[in-house]
Amino acid sequence: MTFPLSPPRDRLLNQHQLRLDTLIRLRWLAIAGQSVAVVAVHVAFGFPLPLAACFAFIAMSALLNVVLRLRYPVSHRLSPPAACALLAYDVLQLAALLFLTGGMENPFSILFLAPVMISATALPPQTTAILGALVMGCATILGVAHLPLPWTAPQPLEMPFLYVAGIWTALLLALGFIGAYAWRVAEEGRELSQALAATELVLAREQHLSALDGLAAAAAHELGTPLATIALVSKELERALAPGPHADDIALLREQVARCREILKKLTSLDEHGAPFDVLSMSHLLEEIVAPHRNFGVAFEVALTGDPAIAPRWRRNPSVLYGLGNIAENAVDFAKERVRLAVRWDDDEVAIEIADDGPGFAPEVMTKIGEPYISTRSDSHVHDVEAGGLGLGFFIAKTLLERSGATLVLGNAAPPASGAVVRAIWPRARFAAVADATGAIERHA
Repeated sequence: MTFPLSPPRDRLLNQHQLRLDTLIRLRWLAIAGQSVAVVAVHVAFGFPLPLAACFAFIAMSALLNVVLRLRYPVSHRLSPPAACALLAYDVLQLAALLFLTGGMENPFSILFLAPVMISATALPPQTTAILGALVMGCATILGVAHLPLPWTAPQPLEMPFLYVAGIWTALLLALGFIGAYAWRVAEEGRELSQALAATELVLAREQHLSALDGLAAAAAHELGTPLATIALVSKELERALAPGPHADDIALLREQVARCREILKKLTSLDEHGAPFDVLSMSHLLEEIVAPHRNFGVAFEVALTGDPAIAPRWRRNPSVLYGLGNIAENAVDFAKERVRLAVRWDDDEVAIEIADDGPGFAPEVMTKIGEPYISTRSDSHVHDVEAGGLGLGFFIAKTLLERSGATLVLGNAAPPASGAVVRAIWPRARFAAVADATGAIERHA
């Protein structure tokens, strides 16, 4: 059974999709704030303002919101380019209002941070960079070209150029630092959410597999009675029929019924006799790992090292089989000609090593490999979303193997050889649990 470990492409893209309803609500909040600010400055403080022009730009935002609400459903999600366009409009609308009310000398210029922060928390870094560049371009223009700052004095209030340059610099630093911080926090949250969802999916499949084991045992008991009836009837028919073609058919029927009963007997006696289908020798374990990948043009080398008298056996475990199988698949993807699987055991531990002759792990990801969405070994081997190279498979494999008691050690082959080396090491005590089952199997055989 294979598990769909990498989230679907649509699900991944949804990580960077904003709901249109979110932007509409935020824009209504901005419209309300801008209207209150304009009215308060003009009426409460008595500062002269170009009210008609200011409310014209505010009305444009209100009209845009109404059109979007009528055109799209509440649940509509925006692609990153569409969200970028709407946030860029918000930047330009704010720039127009600031141009009418003092430019960068206006203390409300700090609101330039809002669209960039929204992008940093929900959209790709490229979108945030575009919006940041747009903000800085508008801020630069507003620093030298704008209408006078509203003031009660007869003469317009002019701030020193050094002060305006300081505001421009502070805005630039705030965009860089706060934007990067907001993006990093949001990205870590998205990665953790996706990793947990993928892990829960694997564990749910494991539980489903365990449930199937119970259903198989129940089915074996239920089928026992009708098979016994078929066996009895076929035996009576065999006695009643004269020798001939039909007698041969009845004999074949009895043989197949006996075979079915034998299979059911094995299924119902798994717990009593140590689960013969669940215990693997190390050679059989390696074969289960290697078999699905033999037809990909890569040669496999298998080596067993240790005293045959104390050779370990391992109870069939979907977590371990998946974890080692994923590492082997990763090795096949990057191997040039061969993949080597080696098992070493002694009285203290059992180690399984999977190595390939590919480019190996890149130094910059060695400390991060095993985390979700870390999948690059080298610059020439970058997996894209469609290829599924998101690092989730290796993350889940590492999690499941460590849950089984293994310690994973990753590295590269010593020069002049090349390739990645992944070693899973279990304490020997983890294998001792199947000793009784193994003995029962040998006695049964």
